[in-house]
Amino acid sequence: MRRIVLTTLSFLAIFTAAAQTPRRTAQTDSILKNMTTASRFDTVAVPVIDKPLVFNQNYIYKLRLDSIAKTVPLSYNEYVQSFIDIYSRRKDMMGKMLGLSQYYFPIFEKALKAYNIPAEIKYLPIIESSMNPHAISRVGATGMWQFMFGTAKAYGLNMDNFVDERKDPIQASYAAAAYFRDAYEELGDWLLAIAAYNCGKGNVTRAMEKAGSRDFWEIRPFLPRETRDYVPAFIAAVYVMHYSNTHDIVMQTPAINYKTDTVLVNRFVALADVAKAINHEEATLFGLNPSYKKKIVNGTDQLPKRIILPRVEQVNYAKLFEVLNADIEVDKEIVLASTDDVRDLRKKGLANKSKTAIAKTNIHKVKLGQNLTIIANLYKVEVQDLKVWNNLKGTTVIPGQQLKVHGTVKEEAKAPLKATYITYKVKIGDTLSGIAEKFDGATVANIKKINKLTKASIQAGMVLKINKG
Repeated sequence: MRRIVLTTLSFLAIFTAAAQTPRRTAQTDSILKNMTTASRFDTVAVPVIDKPLVFNQNYIYKLRLDSIAKTVPLSYNEYVQSFIDIYSRRKDMMGKMLGLSQYYFPIFEKALKAYNIPAEIKYLPIIESSMNPHAISRVGATGMWQFMFGTAKAYGLNMDNFVDERKDPIQASYAAAAYFRDAYEELGDWLLAIAAYNCGKGNVTRAMEKAGSRDFWEIRPFLPRETRDYVPAFIAAVYVMHYSNTHDIVMQTPAINYKTDTVLVNRFVALADVAKAINHEEATLFGLNPSYKKKIVNGTDQLPKRIILPRVEQVNYAKLFEVLNADIEVDKEIVLASTDDVRDLRKKGLANKSKTAIAKTNIHKVKLGQNLTIIANLYKVEVQDLKVWNNLKGTTVIPGQQLKVHGTVKEEAKAPLKATYITYKVKIGDTLSGIAEKFDGATVANIKKINKLTKASIQAGMVLKINKG
């Protein structure tokens, strides 16, 4: 009898243990296998979650991401989970993103649709700039979409002493959409195109060659450190924006919360005057039109400029009409901006040491009432240049302070360019945007048009015509 009882108890213990063990399916086995493979690679940049991806715990995140995914694949792994943990804890930040998305997402979606780009790309400005049109990175990337100076020029954005279109949510969104069209044509994968937006198509191509793969997660160890995190962060941002309620994230009402009208003007108009005419604060107008550096809209008959306004009440129509049709007294000379790419400025500094005429340095003593904008206009340079040359972290200067001012950008900008074609032989690793950045006045669109290219993909050995005029 004792032997029978012991045997029965042993059987029950085995049965109970088996019942408590999670049932493994082919799908969960596949996930665990992928985790094991991924863990062999670098995980220093992204924290590794403490618990494995098992059905009863984190598998729910994969199911949620699968339910969101449309065109861009929203993979789930420990890298993505780590950023979901980070963003879901930043409730204040993500609440602000939900609020800003009400105004900015329709702008992004319209531009992306125009180039047949997946709507999911609209979430990128969250991790790029927290949807701040005035964001500037430590190397000079500017605006919501964080365009570097050279890439911005290559995609047709204009930067001069009146305007920086990288800060224009509308113009910059169309330029970003054009970039993604070209990146996808060249790379054939949306996650690779997103990675290229962060580190350049050349870096992604080289990583693909080293890894012998076209899968982002396989080439990830060969990409720059920031880019390894960039794609997982994007996927996590998409997840948190969709499942904000699940993580107790509450949408915050944004400062820009208006129904708007758009007008085109062919005069030089001050935003302050427009604001007064429609009974709004100047800050409101500048918030809606962040690309106008001097808060002056420099419209002309040849090139009218856009002003976005809060919905205007009928009683203010006459005052607004009067302001929009009266030129203000201001120096109307347009001076093309010089690069604000810190890396290019450093290279220029080294190159200019051997050229006395260009290396000439002026010392400006700040006078009472002057600020960086006034000083920059005086020497025909950019505020960003002054900040870099003088190691200024902010924009505050005081009377008596001495500032270094290099070169004469005005003369360089006005130097005539010959409207002639030159030829360029494509090298291994070249991209259209990279080639456009090498030549003044060249853009991706112009190169494609001149060479009758229907796609952005190019091959080593091709000879392209470049219009420098």
